[in-house]
Order: sequence, then structure tokens, then C-alpha cells
Amino acid sequence: MPKVSSPIDGALYPDTAPPEELTTLADRVDFIARLCAAWDFGLLPGWETVMEVRKESWRQAVDECRLFTSPTCHLLRQWHHLPPLPYLGSIPAYIREDSDLAYV
Repeated sequence: MPKVSSPIDGALYPDTAPPEELTTLADRVDFIARLCAAWDFGLLPGWETVMEVRKESWRQAVDECRLFTSPTCHLLRQWHHLPPLPYLGSIPAYIREDSDLAYV
């Protein structure tokens, strides 16, 4: 697995010092989980981070990180052409019943 030294967003590691490199699958899965959690709560990643996790080298980490309630995790799976997983989150009624939803 290739080493990734940048872009690692230090804000994703409030509980520990951010790693200098993401060299193992476990490091990458942890990074994806942190990224999804932040993004799901409205903390958008930098463009460099988005471009990095869209690379083929991240596909396995995205597949291993199965956050069924995370919209971001499901988006990353789509970007990597991985099979969809069940979404266990909630869809607010005002969105589900929106007649224009089909056009979004």
C-alpha cells in the first residue's frame, strides 16, 4: 500500500496527534471514519483531501469502513464504484415527501 503523507487534516484528530503518514489499511480506515464523521456534521474537507480519497489506492479502505448511518460513507462508496450497502440513517419526512427530490 502506498504511503500517504498529505493531505492529512489535523482537525480530524482532536483526540490525538495526527499521523505523519497513513501507511497501513487500519490507518486509512481510521482516517475515512474520521473524515465521514466530520463531513456528516458539516465540517467539509479541503479539496485536496477529497481528491486524495477518490484515488483508487483508497478503495479498499473505503470498502472496509462500513458506517451504515453515514451519508458521506455511502457517497465515498459510490465514488469508488463499490456495491451499495443498506443505509440505516433517517430521511426526514419533509425531504422524503418532497416532489422535487427526484430532480436533485
